[in-house]
Amino acid sequence: KEKAKAETATLIAGLDGLQERLYANATRSLLIVLQGMDTSGKDGTIKSVMSGINPQGCKVAAFKAPSNDELARDFLWRIHREVPPKGYIGIFNRSHYEDVLITRVHGWVSAKVAKCRLDQIKEFEELLTENGTTVLKFFLHISKEEQKKRLEARIADPEKRWKWSSGDLEERKLWDEYQKAFEEVLSATSTERTPWYVVPANRKWYRNLIVAERVVDALEEMNLKTPPAPEGVDFTKLKIV
Repeated sequence: KEKAKAETATLIAGLDGLQERLYANATRSLLIVLQGMDTSGKDGTIKSVMSGINPQGCKVAAFKAPSNDELARDFLWRIHREVPPKGYIGIFNRSHYEDVLITRVHGWVSAKVAKCRLDQIKEFEELLTENGTTVLKFFLHISKEEQKKRLEARIADPEKRWKWSSGDLEERKLWDEYQKAFEEVLSATSTERTPWYVVPANRKWYRNLIVAERVVDALEEMNLKTPPAPEGVDFTKLKIV
């Protein structure tokens, strides 16, 4: 455990230089998608793993229930608006996958509509990939017993009670339905270029290590170099007064 934490710290420290090259080149971008049941650690992953990056080059979007304005448009409209521009890292706390998860579990859309949306999601992610955005998708998997412990801790700690929602208990009653929906969605949308990474998330230190490793790998695989200095400038003769 301590060795893993030390390794994670090293990986996080290395993110700074990788992000700087991403920002300086402005030719690629990285989108990190975090999905999971309530209390699976989406917020904690962002806080821990992304502590090593410059906030100026990072954009976080949390997707709650869509507004009336968003419902009046196609389901990907609000998602596409939050995709990181070239040079940036984007993080989705929940994502477009809510529109094929909670909607199916609660029966708000038909199987036909859900299938159509899954196809559109794959095409959307392919579009992002073709335009230079690497898409990393993480499903933070916790057990039902672990969720129970975390919800109880949320109730017991006055500093965490602000996170409480009565809806948490209602959604928990649908645990099995959500697990089935996740299996179907992950299977349908895990592709060679945009695979899903199922992360065992009961142990936070292990979750952080796995996510940090993959984020660092993705940035290194871009093979970005520090851009050259402007042409025609003799830096040896420059004087600052």
